[in-house]
Amino acid sequence: MTIEETHDSSGGCPVLTQFDTGTARLTLNNARRKNAISLDMAARIVVFCDEVERDDTIGAVVIDAVGDYFCSGADTRDLAASSANASSPEAVARTSAIYESFVRIGTLPVPSISLVTGGAVGAGLNLALATDLMIVTPDAELDSGFLARGIHPGGGHLSLLGRAVGWSETIAMAGFGRSLTGKEAADRGLAYACVAAADVAALVDQLVVAATTDPELTRRVLRSARLELGPPAISWSSALEVERGVQMWSMSRKGEQAWSPRGPKTK
Repeated sequence: MTIEETHDSSGGCPVLTQFDTGTARLTLNNARRKNAISLDMAARIVVFCDEVERDDTIGAVVIDAVGDYFCSGADTRDLAASSANASSPEAVARTSAIYESFVRIGTLPVPSISLVTGGAVGAGLNLALATDLMIVTPDAELDSGFLARGIHPGGGHLSLLGRAVGWSETIAMAGFGRSLTGKEAADRGLAYACVAAADVAALVDQLVVAATTDPELTRRVLRSARLELGPPAISWSSALEVERGVQMWSMSRKGEQAWSPRGPKTK
């Protein structure tokens, strides 16, 4: 097991990473600002994703946060600086850096889980939505948040919401400013599960077992899922061909004797 603390110039540790028995964990550690994503944090998230992509022993990723609030969005100090001249190269670079952090999470080669307690707003909701599964606590608040700040959604926010909950709920949240509790999010399919905070760790442990037992197979399953489900999704006939070769690879790797109830033959 390795645990890395990424320190900022003030001596804090805004991002913690841990790699342990097939699972990589990234923990936002900026609780004083409700884990708002700073430029430094965004850069460190990208470094974490680079490591996951290189390490083929990793079969699952977990994203969580220190404190009682998952993520309040992009750091308002960076938003303020960019608003001084939003079309300047510096402002575009700031915005793009924040975008890249959750885009990289959303394109990882292994399945990912976000653990949302307290709340997720704006770019923080984007980060949670970028993962493959979101687990929430009943009292968590999921809030688009852009309308309340008087700015247009960014980072593909409408697309991320839309693929999870469809048109009506997306407009309710992004266009009318409606937020969802953790329970409502799970009921509407935005979150995979809504459980008490005390039960989150046990659920995560259950979820990652199969994925981390065979990371190579897990990565291939996720690759096929992305090809088939998109967006855009492909036809069933195309999906047959996507899966054919990969299933044949997995069968060859397993071998004939592995199907025997007595197990492989031994000399």
